[in-house]
Amino acid sequence: MLIEWVGNFHSHTRFSDGTATHRRIAEAAAQAGLDGVAVTDHNVWVKGLQGYYGEVLLLVGEEVHDPCRQPQVNHALILGLGRELAPLAASPQALIDAAREQGALVFLAHPVERSPGWLQRRMGEPPLPWVDREVSGFTGLEVWNAMSEFKARLRTPLHALYHAFFPARFLRGPFPETLRWWEQLWLQGIPAVAIGGADAHGHTYALGPLRRVLFPYEWLFRAVNTHLLLDQPLAREPEADWAVIRAALQAGRAWVANDLLGSSRGFRFEARSGHRQATMGEALRRAGAVRFEASAPLPGEFRLIRFGSGVVARGRGRRFQHLTAEPGIYRMEVYRRGRLWILTNPIRVE
Repeated sequence: MLIEWVGNFHSHTRFSDGTATHRRIAEAAAQAGLDGVAVTDHNVWVKGLQGYYGEVLLLVGEEVHDPCRQPQVNHALILGLGRELAPLAASPQALIDAAREQGALVFLAHPVERSPGWLQRRMGEPPLPWVDREVSGFTGLEVWNAMSEFKARLRTPLHALYHAFFPARFLRGPFPETLRWWEQLWLQGIPAVAIGGADAHGHTYALGPLRRVLFPYEWLFRAVNTHLLLDQPLAREPEADWAVIRAALQAGRAWVANDLLGSSRGFRFEARSGHRQATMGEALRRAGAVRFEASAPLPGEFRLIRFGSGVVARGRGRRFQHLTAEPGIYRMEVYRRGRLWILTNPIRVE
């Protein structure tokens, strides 16, 4: 039986450009109902702070980029570090190779990012996309980054003012360009795992006389999260538990959810053919027709998507079924109140 674990793999502390301590981030994750959270400070790997803080497992990774490259691009989230890797940032491929050699996972952070001109000029918030797409060996993409989406939605200062008072309304889903890149990787035989993250900093923003922390850590940890399906219970031993979490994450037994629309705990997406079955991140060799099944804890609109073909079936409610004989790579999206709620990693039907 697979065990659900909910975490957020992108946050920052005072060691780089965040405002909180590691302990405070763990406390915010606990208040948001997460099982774990990763600190990924910019070009800083802090040794000795990984572990359990109450019921929350705090992982210490790193967001690595080359500070000498202008304009700034190519941010990599590295999880499972055993040493500092920032000195390798000038060569993205060397960085990925070194991380893999020590058993770490590498996700390309906010791979597509936009920033309006006024935001760059007045707030110093440039876009930070991943541009070196010829690299190989990375684990996956951070397909949904909450703060990247927020930045892109601020077309004018009036939009910024609006979202300061209605922050939940900007979260609509990953950029279409990100999803197209992700699907292209799979169609090319590169099984890139999709994750989501907060990119939490706890910054105070100022617009005229208005000053406020727009996105406290706890609020962001209630928003875009990654849900994993573990193949065994955790033992409350940080290193052993990371190995279990790492296996699920690397396999892609995961979905990304905007949990502000309602907790997605308990969601499932599976494919069955004869006596065989598979869940997200797995392959199913069909023995005749394939039945896709999904269930959600709250009602929503289900959309079954075949990579390269788009939406192939829809349904409403808490349960979904669809029968097909077509092989391919399939994923599920679920919408609530007209907004993306859940996005899964795919199941490959062979």
